Amino acid sequence: MLDTNETSGGSPVRVNASHSCPVSSQVFSTRVVLLTGPSGSGKSSLAARTGLPVLRLDDFYKEGDDPTLPLVPGSTDIDWDSVRSWDADTAVAAITALCRTGRTDVPLYDISTSSRTGHEVLHIERTPLFVAEGIFAADIVERCRSLGVLADALCLRGRPTTTFRRRLLRDLREGRKSVPFLLRRGWRLMRAERRIVARQAELGAYPCGKEEALGRFAAAAAGHCRARAARGVAP
Repeated sequence: MLDTNETSGGSPVRVNASHSCPVSSQVFSTRVVLLTGPSGSGKSSLAARTGLPVLRLDDFYKEGDDPTLPLVPGSTDIDWDSVRSWDADTAVAAITALCRTGRTDVPLYDISTSSRTGHEVLHIERTPLFVAEGIFAADIVERCRSLGVLADALCLRGRPTTTFRRRLLRDLREGRKSVPFLLRRGWRLMRAERRIVARQAELGAYPCGKEEALGRFAAAAAGHCRARAARGVAP
């Protein structure tokens, strides 16, 4: 059973992120669009289509020997679809650093070995907007909103059977896990997909298809540029 009712901290916040006002008094010249959705929904390909810098939130998974990793109930499989398998604090710190300074140090994560293999410095220069994409992005919507760094939060949705097929082909091609594990996980996720999308929406991510998502990216970029101009900040 999927761990779809937990969050990275506190209760689910039922807000539309695009209409939320930052609580933080600090004004950032760069903000983030959080992009989430079920595994295999096409987040990475959509993020690439935007042409914006991308922070891969999957790189903040915990390592396979971490004793806090959760298990799928009734199984010895690690539940990589539980937010408890992910380091939310470090991910939020990286997002905030990018908004504040335009650079941050991020881990390089190998999903096939469940381990961090190194790190790299991500530079986004003076870009006013960037994407942070991953299946747990909705779990940090409220934290990013409170910090004043959130431009929008989107959840890609589609047909569960299409997502299942796309996810399985990708995972087999990349050798992410063993075939039996991928089939068990894929079947579990397909049955839970609508529930996953509903939960991400409750956390503040707007559910939409790819074309509507691209339109919201454009609106976020245009709105942020207008806000910067109004504050007298050079684009």
